[in-house]
Amino acid sequence: MPRIKLTVAYDGTNYCGWQVQPNGVSIQAVLQKAIENLLGKPTDVTGASRTDSGVHALGQVAVFDTDSRIPAWKYAMAINQRLPDDIVVQKSEIVPDDFHPRYQEVEKTYEYRILNRRTALPNERLYSWHYRQKLDTQAMQRAAALFIGTHDFGAFCSIKTSADSTVRTVYTSNITRSGDIITYRISGDGFLYNMVRIIMGALAKVGVGQRSDEDILRALQNPSVKFGTPTAPARGLTLVGIRYPETEEKTEKSARQAGEND
Repeated sequence: MPRIKLTVAYDGTNYCGWQVQPNGVSIQAVLQKAIENLLGKPTDVTGASRTDSGVHALGQVAVFDTDSRIPAWKYAMAINQRLPDDIVVQKSEIVPDDFHPRYQEVEKTYEYRILNRRTALPNERLYSWHYRQKLDTQAMQRAAALFIGTHDFGAFCSIKTSADSTVRTVYTSNITRSGDIITYRISGDGFLYNMVRIIMGALAKVGVGQRSDEDILRALQNPSVKFGTPTAPARGLTLVGIRYPETEEKTEKSARQAGEND
């Protein structure tokens, strides 16, 4: 039975997060309903990242199995006709039967946006954290670089984290500024519950001089003690994309071999 991979973008404002919840409407539930409407039968949809309520996405990944004869690339258009405007399937493609969006080798990238000015802007209220105090982006960048590498991030996750291990590898961690918008971009092999938002809260405290590089280093060395800064609001966070290096390499290799055999 073919397995279909979807790349999904959404505005998370009106949803309780990705995962199906008993007390609200989730992205997963709406997407699953649209697919079931298309196929005419119950269908399980599995996502790669369980984004929280209010978090947005440009490159969420989800898969489902089907015996339909619809060409893989056509699913995106067909499903979009059954979705609200704040959820869009960007791409649909067939993947190997053993592909699982959460258990493959993966690289996830998130961005967090801060509106750093005295007064708020209405068009930014759902997509950034309005931070009134002036932030020192150079100090924030120095601190952000400390997260790169393999660390135990136990101090930078919610107490609700259910992961077996709090060790994660961060590949990139950068702060940039354009006008009043500060953007934090971080990529890694996975993230703990609220990890990016807690790191963002910590970097903001560094930006106003209330925390230091030494505080960050101590927290990385003592993961059993929570860092203790406010968790940044969900609305500023976007799941930018998810890469599967090993799967992509196999796909490219198969495509090259098919071309050579033509």
